[in-house]
Amino acid sequence: MSQHNKQGTTLVLCVLGLYGSFITWSILQEKINTTPYSTGNHGETEFFKAPLVVNMVQSLFAIIISFTYSMTFKGTNAFKIFTDNESSVSWMYFKKFCIISITSSLSAPIGYQSLRHVDYLVYLLSKSCKLIPLMIVHFVFYRTRFPGYKYVVAVSVTSGVVMFTFFDRKKSGKKSANDGQTALGLAQLTVSMVLDGLTNSTQDQLFKLQKQLPTTKHKVDGTTLMCVLNTFMLVLTFTYTAVFKYTEEFSFTYTFVHKYPQVVYDILVFAVFGSVGQIFVFVILEKFDSIILTTATVTRKMLSMVSSVVLFGHRLSWGQVAGIVVVFFGIGYEAALKALPVKAKVA
Repeated sequence: MSQHNKQGTTLVLCVLGLYGSFITWSILQEKINTTPYSTGNHGETEFFKAPLVVNMVQSLFAIIISFTYSMTFKGTNAFKIFTDNESSVSWMYFKKFCIISITSSLSAPIGYQSLRHVDYLVYLLSKSCKLIPLMIVHFVFYRTRFPGYKYVVAVSVTSGVVMFTFFDRKKSGKKSANDGQTALGLAQLTVSMVLDGLTNSTQDQLFKLQKQLPTTKHKVDGTTLMCVLNTFMLVLTFTYTAVFKYTEEFSFTYTFVHKYPQVVYDILVFAVFGSVGQIFVFVILEKFDSIILTTATVTRKMLSMVSSVVLFGHRLSWGQVAGIVVVFFGIGYEAALKALPVKAKVA
């Protein structure tokens, strides 16, 4: 097999792996957070409501899988960025990872909390564009000016989410985790997205800073970031939960698992596929380029929405379909522009 054919085969396998991993992850995310595991004798429903436990399991598997991948295929120990570098460099990494782990640890549970007030498809649409939270953070904290196309994308995605939310066809006779408090849910989603923006901007700062340190022996790459960040998040989330949320998270989970052991399988598979999917992201980025990754990610999100509609019985109005089209027009427009050569970038 020629080198070109090998590269093509690798790309196909990576993209299929990314699709399979993240679509499965998305389906289980919706199941765990929005569907009842049982209906009681009097018609009441029981939902799993321990997002911090889910986050901890996700972090644990992300650590195991990323550490194993780094040691097996790269021969590197992710934690050597702290032990084998100069003390000033190690301290810089430590501070940045503390900030990133705090914003990441806060973002996910707040986002999951919003699912009590808005449908999963609203959540998925809102999380589909990373540009908006980055623009908010850079505008508020750095007064950054952006090229015109980014405003087009931001307006398109925001308009699409608003259309999807307010053209919602209310369900009848179906129990849902959504209590209908749309404004509260959208506010929580906004906070979660801003925290995502802080996370991404701090990661950008981390990579820029280490480029200015040519003598650094061990630097952060994708899998190192995944391993170390999730270690910080696991320690932080476990400590907070044990001290402040023991009853709501640990005790609740113990009781719920005793009644509905199926949730254990769902959470474990969710965590494994999310972690494996992230590895495929890094492989595509390292072996190919960001344009291929962006294209694969956008189409994966579209397939995740289709899977959600089919498997969970969402009935969409024409206004909601139009909202989805508007959102993916914005995301696709951004991806297409990234594929074109540019003379200069702003922000």
